[in-house]
Amino acid sequence: MTRPAGRRNGLAGFVLAVCLSATLPAAAASVQVEIDGIEPGGGPVRIALCQGSLSEAACARGDEAPASGDRILFTFRGVPAGTYAVAAFQDANSNGRLDRTGLGLPLEPYGFSGSAGRRARPDFAEAAFVLREPGAALRVRLARALPRR
Repeated sequence: MTRPAGRRNGLAGFVLAVCLSATLPAAAASVQVEIDGIEPGGGPVRIALCQGSLSEAACARGDEAPASGDRILFTFRGVPAGTYAVAAFQDANSNGRLDRTGLGLPLEPYGFSGSAGRRARPDFAEAAFVLREPGAALRVRLARALPRR
């Protein structure tokens, strides 16, 4: 039994497409993050793009900008497809870290992507989003866990 020529070419084209796609590198995307809830005159806003967890080691790609308005737009370019989360805070005293109480509660405005709340320790799964081409646009709202001292 013979197959029609069109069907054979379709199968060959499919096999060729699968082979070519396996050899092409994964394309990179952009992640745009709008940060709002910025306190006026409160120090720079720091942001990190995290992969796999919210630990400092997993949040190696970051940026910062002066708090010059009530919102800032950050763009991460050339990000490979994958699952990420965004963590951000306003460094009120410009010491380069998120200050905490003795119990570990943040003293400065902070926020995460996704549905990560402020009632418990943040969870990567709640903050995570899947990045595909051409990219993603997110919004993170900064807020304080405790009233300003």
